[in-house]
Amino acid sequence: MAFASIPAEADWERAPSLVDGAIELDLTAASCDLRYWLAAVPQGTLRGNVLGHADDVRPHPVMSEPGPLNSALTQELAFRSIAEEKATRAIAYLVALAPDNESLEFYSTQLLDEARHAMVFRSHLLQLGVERGELWQSVDRLAAADRDAVLVPLEEFGLRSLRDRGDFIGGVLILTVLVEGVLAPAAELSERKWRVFDPAAADIERGAGIDEIRHLTVGSSIVREHLLRNPEDRPRVLELLREGYRLWDRLPVEDMVLNREKLFQQGIEQHGELLGDYEVWPGRRLVDTTIEERMSTGQEWAQRMQRSRLAHMGLEEAI
Repeated sequence: MAFASIPAEADWERAPSLVDGAIELDLTAASCDLRYWLAAVPQGTLRGNVLGHADDVRPHPVMSEPGPLNSALTQELAFRSIAEEKATRAIAYLVALAPDNESLEFYSTQLLDEARHAMVFRSHLLQLGVERGELWQSVDRLAAADRDAVLVPLEEFGLRSLRDRGDFIGGVLILTVLVEGVLAPAAELSERKWRVFDPAAADIERGAGIDEIRHLTVGSSIVREHLLRNPEDRPRVLELLREGYRLWDRLPVEDMVLNREKLFQQGIEQHGELLGDYEVWPGRRLVDTTIEERMSTGQEWAQRMQRSRLAHMGLEEAI
């Protein structure tokens, strides 16, 4: 396919970072339909790399050794694989509830995106030393506690809107703002953190991030268009959002991230010479960063992105 026919936001080389793209771009279900996905994603984002990275892009050998780096990344990948699997199942309700063909086609493509993300996160565990025959047991061992503490309450909250009430807009809002909108900036930081230690994991995150730009911006546009057509529904949507934020505040997400960052910091102390002068963001060498600095940066990205998306939807007062 000719380079010019692939939209910049879906092209591996030209797509912005996840946070920048989610803030700056304005995509809709009409512009990101099935025709768009078939033309742009396999050729522009995946480029034939079914597992999210080229065959010759591999983790540094240190990543397969028992230790804090291996523990940090395997815990993250296992958790992300479960999160993406749960998102896939929830999006099936959005496909069934879609009020028009544009939304149906878009969420059909997002369902496939999320299922692929779950698959590539699981698959990369094999490159980090997990035995193929023990893959599913290892995912459960590595992430069951975080799954039950973080993902299950979010899933139950979302299913009350989708499965129990048949609330399409409520489901879009929960997925876009409370799930992907909060977790996506952590994926942006992860791509940057693992670029030297595990270029394959970083490429996997890069591809997933390109997809998430589309998911976040289209989901926001669907909510925005709904509220413009149905302003009387705004109080209900705001209360649902506030209820979701109250739930999120009770979840031990910060503890989960802190545990991984402590392991990553131990890895820097053991293998920091591999990082050299690599900058995790302009002007800041990764080897010099602290746990607190990385966590606060990720939180700042999340807050900035959420403020932008909520303002786009006309829901900025929810924060």
